[in-house]
Amino acid sequence: MKTVISVATLALLFSLDTADALELSPEAVNTASLASLAAERPQKPSPDPDPAIVRLQVLLDRAGSSPGVIDGLYGENVGKALAGFEAMNKLPSDGKLDPEVIGRLENGAPIVESYVVTKEDAAGLVDRIPEDYGEKAEMASMGYTSVAEKLSERFHMDIDLMKALNPASDFAPGKTIQVVATGAPREGKVKRIEVNGRSGQVLAYGNDGALLAAYPATVGSKDNPSPSGTHKVKGVARMPVYRYDPKVNFKQGKNNKVLTIPKGPNGPVGSVWIDLTEPTYGIHGTPDPELIDKVASHGCVRLTNWDAEELAGMVKPGVVVRFTD
Repeated sequence: MKTVISVATLALLFSLDTADALELSPEAVNTASLASLAAERPQKPSPDPDPAIVRLQVLLDRAGSSPGVIDGLYGENVGKALAGFEAMNKLPSDGKLDPEVIGRLENGAPIVESYVVTKEDAAGLVDRIPEDYGEKAEMASMGYTSVAEKLSERFHMDIDLMKALNPASDFAPGKTIQVVATGAPREGKVKRIEVNGRSGQVLAYGNDGALLAAYPATVGSKDNPSPSGTHKVKGVARMPVYRYDPKVNFKQGKNNKVLTIPKGPNGPVGSVWIDLTEPTYGIHGTPDPELIDKVASHGCVRLTNWDAEELAGMVKPGVVVRFTD
């Protein structure tokens, strides 16, 4: 009989009591077994990263089915990534972690590796990112606020996981740290994109109809819904400035005037904007990757910066974008 573990029960099976939290270290992640995730552990959910879940998230990321931010914690985005990986491999998209899925994910390559912080990593930082859009508009850039934040985004990691793997590091240039190895961005030509509001996913398909990439997404809200129907990609802007217009977009704080917020990965639309033919709407990055599909958007489609950048590299004007429920 084939042993499977469903997405619905995966959270319970992955969880550990705080007192029994698994050791988080590069060696623990590199030697973790995905098969161990099927071992029943009916205890209270833990806020501590699980080395095996870190491994699973990295392998899914490498395979083109993004789990969003890699944090070592089970969440809905992991389940969606499993289902996306199954669809890519022409397996039943039931989101079940079974021996066949594990066999196709595993390749023996290390998950955590060493990285030496460079001077460039410490360049272009800002002291803070204010909440108020008026204050943002007065800044020179929406850069990263620390080396740890910059590197956590580069390696698709939650900043808390980055610090947990490097508890004694100050992330100064010249220091060696431990990061996860997510692999090269996906390549290919996207013919059509499906934005599913119900599942909170963006699915990119190639010319042959095969699923090229799957991403967790924040898609509109009841008060600020995303577009409906079919639209097209109009163009791509990298490191875009953001034009805030309370009469067209939304009201933020006490800001009643049109504002131009400078470019940067911590800007309101992150590091890339994929413009759609529907005016004022696009697919874009975010300064808060940990919140993808956890909070509502103002109508646009929000991805992590790295997922938005990957998708932007595979689209061109004219690509069809279909919104579904």
